[in-house]
Amino acid sequence: MSTGTRGGAERGSVPLLAVAHGSADPRSAAAVAALFDRVRALRPGLDVRVSYLDHVSPSAEEALTALARGGAGEAVVLPALLTAAYHSKVDLPRVLDRAREESPWLRVHYAGTLGPHPLLVDAVERRLAEAGVRPGPDTALVLASAGSSDPEANATVGSLAARLAERGPWREVVPAFASAAAPGPGEAVAALRERGAARVAVASYLLAPGFFADRVRDRSAAAGASAVSEALGDAPELARVVLERYDAAVAARHARV
Repeated sequence: MSTGTRGGAERGSVPLLAVAHGSADPRSAAAVAALFDRVRALRPGLDVRVSYLDHVSPSAEEALTALARGGAGEAVVLPALLTAAYHSKVDLPRVLDRAREESPWLRVHYAGTLGPHPLLVDAVERRLAEAGVRPGPDTALVLASAGSSDPEANATVGSLAARLAERGPWREVVPAFASAAAPGPGEAVAALRERGAARVAVASYLLAPGFFADRVRDRSAAAGASAVSEALGDAPELARVVLERYDAAVAARHARV
């Protein structure tokens, strides 16, 4: 058996536990479920499970306990988050520490967050195209994320905006944040219009519909945005990123053995 075949079999034997933020809005969990259904379709036979940090069951801790009680010896935990911020740096590591204490035989391998990743630029452009938005010299773009108190996470959104600008031809591309940072999406739209943009489109850099997606849409429209794209949801590019993060975590696990 070749090394590549053996590695593929071993990857498939390690369960993948995704941990999403969670929302009281049922549209959010439905979008997350659709994304991971797509992941299952891309990697048949992989045990893919979904859990949440808040609002929705199962919690990450409950899901890890279920894996341990079901006989799993290890698992890849993947933060289904578009930026690395408080949830991925603090909240989830605490959950993993508790899980290791309760089930010391369960080896947990922590994957990277979904973003940043070049494929996310493609996913953003896909959703914009679906909204009827095409880049052009008279059209400016706002890349709107949830926002974070973590400057590094917000800088990641700014870097993605710069990548979109390079791929243009947009008149201008700027980041905006639905909470915790400035400018807000409405402020960003208004500023671009004041600077002479004939049209301003807004790209929702959000995993799923819900509170923040509604805020981005409402405030952008009120400020005169010509279009607002949908959340990334089950975009094929996101499913590919999930599997890249999973495979990288498994490869790192082999390197440590």
